[in-house]
Amino acid sequence: MYQAKENRYDSMTYRRCGNSGIDLPLVSLGLWHNFGSIDDFGNAQKMAYTAFDHGITHFDLANNYGPEPGSAETNFGRILKNGLHRYRDEIILSTKAGYLMWPGPYGEWGSRKNLIASCDQSLKRLGVDYVDIFYHHRPDEKTPLEESMTALADIVRSGRALYAGISNYPLERAQRAVAMLREMKVPCLIHQIRYNMLSRHYEETGMFSWLAGAGVGSIIFSPLAQGLLTDKYLHGIPAGSRATRNHFLKESSITPELIAKIAALNEIAKARNQSLAQMALAWILRLNGVTSVLIGASRPEQIVELVKTGENLSFSTEELCRIDSVLNP
Repeated sequence: MYQAKENRYDSMTYRRCGNSGIDLPLVSLGLWHNFGSIDDFGNAQKMAYTAFDHGITHFDLANNYGPEPGSAETNFGRILKNGLHRYRDEIILSTKAGYLMWPGPYGEWGSRKNLIASCDQSLKRLGVDYVDIFYHHRPDEKTPLEESMTALADIVRSGRALYAGISNYPLERAQRAVAMLREMKVPCLIHQIRYNMLSRHYEETGMFSWLAGAGVGSIIFSPLAQGLLTDKYLHGIPAGSRATRNHFLKESSITPELIAKIAALNEIAKARNQSLAQMALAWILRLNGVTSVLIGASRPEQIVELVKTGENLSFSTEELCRIDSVLNP
């Protein structure tokens, strides 16, 4: 039976998530990849245990994570049953709904039918009575926003989830969603968005300053740009990497110009005594309004490395200028 390390909270820093009572670890673990039915369950379980042993208390899922869709939740349910359930009250468990999960008109988007059915299915796969955070995974322009937000509020009021969240919402729609939930006395805890050194759209829209002012936490997914902001691709495309098997990252997008940028960033990271991945996370965590970064991993050792990001989050003005000169030559 799994026994967590007694010193598991010693090396992790926690940040308050908006105007709530919840602290999240600087680094959270996402189960988008490498926890599905096609993956090595023993490795997945070891990664989850390693994460918790190093202070990662937040595990992030969605109903369609796998492959096969749903299998990441099923496997994490097995990991809970195999020993992590003893620490359930020390864990923030989140899941989402909105992307395609089952056939027919109710298997995706943001209807009340989809969100509530999805939540019930997720609870069964995970083998839990509630999740800590339930998100609407993507905006739905065809469904009234009030319908989606009322469903989230009712899920929280029913006890299926403790907190509501949104994901991938653009600024104006996020502002409306947060206002609606606040009126229903179920405040939006957190917004999950894609942001990294190579994709800075949300920074340009003023999203982070608004989140900080509105008292809503944020968690960043794809902070390493699907592995591009590591040293993995500096010397070619490794066999079995995401670029060879994932439609979200294509080999054709890894151009010589991009590799030159990554190499230059890697040199800046070396001068900071960090890996490129650690610097990329620190660069995000320096922003006011960011609560946590959501990492993926294929090996426990990667988790151990990225947890160390918290040891150096400060940047000099010169370092930030050098990074900007690489990203925006």
